[in-house]
Amino acid sequence: MPKRVLIANRGEIARRIARTCRRLDVDYVAVHSAADAGAAHLAGAVDTVHIGPSPARESYLDIGAVVGAALSTDCDAVHPGYGFLSENPELAARVTEAGLVYIGPDAVTIEAMGDKARARELLAAAGVPVLPGSEHATESAEVLLADARRIGYPVILKPVAGGGGKGMRVVHDEAELPEAVAEAVRLGRAGFGDGRLLAEGYVAAPRHIEVQVFGDRHGNVVHLFERECSLQRRHQKIVEEAPAPNLSATTRHALLDAAVRGATALGYVGAGTFEFILDGEGRFFFLEVNTRLQVEHPVTEEITGLDLVEWQLRVADGEPLPLPQWRIQATGHAIECRVYAEDPEHGFRSAPGHAEAVRWPSDVRVEAAFDESGAVPGFYDPMVAKLVAAGGNRAEALARLRTAIEGTTLVGLTTNLGFLGELLAEPRVVDGRVDTHLVDALTARPVPHRRTSQALACAAAMAVPELPASPWTGAVGAFDRAALDPEAPLGRITLRSGGRDHEARILARDRSGLHVETGDGRFTVLGGRGDDGLFRGTVGTTRWTGLPTAGGYEIVVGGHRVALARRTFDEGGGEASDGAVRTPMPGVVVGVPCEPGARVEAGELLVVVEAMKMENRIAAPFTGTVDRLSCVTGDSVTAGQVLVTLKP
Repeated sequence: MPKRVLIANRGEIARRIARTCRRLDVDYVAVHSAADAGAAHLAGAVDTVHIGPSPARESYLDIGAVVGAALSTDCDAVHPGYGFLSENPELAARVTEAGLVYIGPDAVTIEAMGDKARARELLAAAGVPVLPGSEHATESAEVLLADARRIGYPVILKPVAGGGGKGMRVVHDEAELPEAVAEAVRLGRAGFGDGRLLAEGYVAAPRHIEVQVFGDRHGNVVHLFERECSLQRRHQKIVEEAPAPNLSATTRHALLDAAVRGATALGYVGAGTFEFILDGEGRFFFLEVNTRLQVEHPVTEEITGLDLVEWQLRVADGEPLPLPQWRIQATGHAIECRVYAEDPEHGFRSAPGHAEAVRWPSDVRVEAAFDESGAVPGFYDPMVAKLVAAGGNRAEALARLRTAIEGTTLVGLTTNLGFLGELLAEPRVVDGRVDTHLVDALTARPVPHRRTSQALACAAAMAVPELPASPWTGAVGAFDRAALDPEAPLGRITLRSGGRDHEARILARDRSGLHVETGDGRFTVLGGRGDDGLFRGTVGTTRWTGLPTAGGYEIVVGGHRVALARRTFDEGGGEASDGAVRTPMPGVVVGVPCEPGARVEAGELLVVVEAMKMENRIAAPFTGTVDRLSCVTGDSVTAGQVLVTLKP
């Protein structure tokens, strides 16, 4: 067992690794960037090291800084976590060259599996099913065109060095191919330093199922069963579960066998995940190997009762696998959802900020970046936490997770909690009839809850005490949890949210609550102030949490965050009322398809900004002419920075 481990990561995964280290009496050292000074993942470490400025490329992606931190603090091992450098063969090589133990596969395996062309070749040789595709990776549109003709449309273009679906493009015919290749090459170069692509046959509406494997230095390889990961948005997983529902015993056995066979052929050591897609006929095909611990590993731990981080530490230290295959059993069901700081109302764009008040549910497993409050910097992946529910069966686990989502409080931060609650109530999700396109199809539909949430929040605000500079008209006052005064006078309030005025009027007040009318309906509002200072209650049948703020109210209703401002609040006409088109998030400019003097239509693409592993397309808010460009490809930009100025 290592004596001292450097955890080369941040946030919830750094805290997860630290928890196992503490249980096993293994010292650990934490690293941090400037943005993470004082972050929760530093607590309990025997030492902490500042490894650079806030941008990831200058800190968490700086191999020299990470290895130097390990050496300077007398660590004998390095755990990469996931993301950042976790699948970078150079880190594994540098750690080993420094005389330290790398907790993961060796550099040769990481490099081979990181090259999709090489991984495909090796796994096919081991008898693992693969899709028809390119024999060699290339940036050439002509070569990829020939490959696509041989494979047959539709095809999917994959960056050879990519991961997590980043940069992948589906091409339905030859007319789409040149532009898709150019875009995928650009993203590959910017994100991975390698623009080469592979073309593969495209499976419409597949399931995404992965198998957790473990190997040791003694030639042993086992599986820890499979996980269903089909609920994805833009190829990024958001809900995972184990075991996979509605999977035949024959298919399950074949999947597990293929993963073990592939890992054995590779001489795999450590934790790894073999990912597959499954078509509608039950056929499966190799997708990729993740040479690290997965974000979703907790669902496997919940059904097996095993600590995968402990297994990693033991295997890295040269010990044999703790258990043989026949002793690894799966019991019950587990489902996990990822809580992100992102705005579902605006294309799920990243929403960094500070959570002023946090209350996690107590009846499920929570893996979080912080506990009672904390920051989500704009420099990194916006995942805040994972909620993991286990039960004797799938229905029980799902119900428990939905209750946990409803019981989670995050005030001050825009998150996807409301969206997650709605997703888990979707009939196809409840029935386990999912595929990788389901979430994107659901989010493409008109969203009725935006105005509903604003109306509910406005109604709920009636239960929060007035401020010194109050927008109230009429003496409504506050009420508490004990009783409501039926003789209190009526009142109304006009608040502004989403560019619209919302008026709420109290129609009646009795012991059942405030009977409130808004432009969208009538609601009964209950609520009161808790011991923690937060106001909570229900509006209709929906839970809400809120606080008064300097400018109005902060209400989270049904998981949706709504900021309500006093009527006098002037929103300034939106992000581009003066012709200045701004980026809503910090990031790096990866494409500027417009030029000065060009005429653009409303909705036409102006700039592409990559932020938190996602490509965000900034469009023209109105028809006009490009007056001035204030950015070029490669620029780092901050939230609110002007990118383009338009003339109507």
